[in-house]
Amino acid sequence: MAPDGPPAAGRPSSAPPHAGAAHGTGRGLLQRLDKGRVAHVVAVGSGKGGVGKSSITALLAVELRRRGLAVGILDADITGPSIPKLLGMTGPLVDRGEGIEPATSRTGISVVSSQFMVEDEQTPVIWRGPLVTRLITQFFGGVNWGALDYLLIDMPPGTSDVPLTVFQTVPIDGMVFVLTPQDLAALIVTKAMNMARDLHVPLLGLVDNMSWLECPHCHEKVELFGKSRVDRIGKEYGIPVIGQLPVVPAISELADAGRLEDHHAPELARFADAFTKAVDEVTKSSVRVL
Repeated sequence: MAPDGPPAAGRPSSAPPHAGAAHGTGRGLLQRLDKGRVAHVVAVGSGKGGVGKSSITALLAVELRRRGLAVGILDADITGPSIPKLLGMTGPLVDRGEGIEPATSRTGISVVSSQFMVEDEQTPVIWRGPLVTRLITQFFGGVNWGALDYLLIDMPPGTSDVPLTVFQTVPIDGMVFVLTPQDLAALIVTKAMNMARDLHVPLLGLVDNMSWLECPHCHEKVELFGKSRVDRIGKEYGIPVIGQLPVVPAISELADAGRLEDHHAPELARFADAFTKAVDEVTKSSVRVL
């Protein structure tokens, strides 16, 4: 499948030229894509890899779908796609004349991913930046997503071409940031948060992943990676902590088996409640501004 759509513009900096003009106005270097019948578009990102961002995206989608909502995931981590593995999905994607049809998980979550475009899960996607960023625009604007309550975008870590393309071309309602308790993860996630803020993307909230482990013997909470910095960062940026999720060995087992949709946990339900509340508050604020 040959990606088409507008090429990426700008350079990997915290405030690229014309970012304000390209954001939400329909004027400037890049044209914002139409939202279609998608009610809410939310990006999930992190500063660095290894914090469980893709797992959080998939688990959130699972919980929202469990509530009867129509949910999709755009796997924007083109060179390191994880969503199909987590949900036990395979390709290829097809086009029946009305745009690319997303693949559908066992419980009805719509997914597009570069993983569906290669022969097997061990085949690498070796593309230069411009081709990767053009594929992102096709994954959003060229896919027949239909009517969705939430489209979650699983972002690659960092502040390079793909996040810049998403921020400038996709009509994002807000972004959730995932980190782990280590100081390094907390430091690097603020870079991604600053990039989003500079490009006028609403910061919805923070998710502290692998925050603690419940001892199987005494049931005490053990802080494996030390004291969390999430509350401090939340206060600094004026955004809520919408999730603090523990280390759960069963999640790794389910993810390896492609059965993440089988996971149930009260912490996940509370996270989904806080997420939908944060999105609703940002949406209401945008309506008031208009």
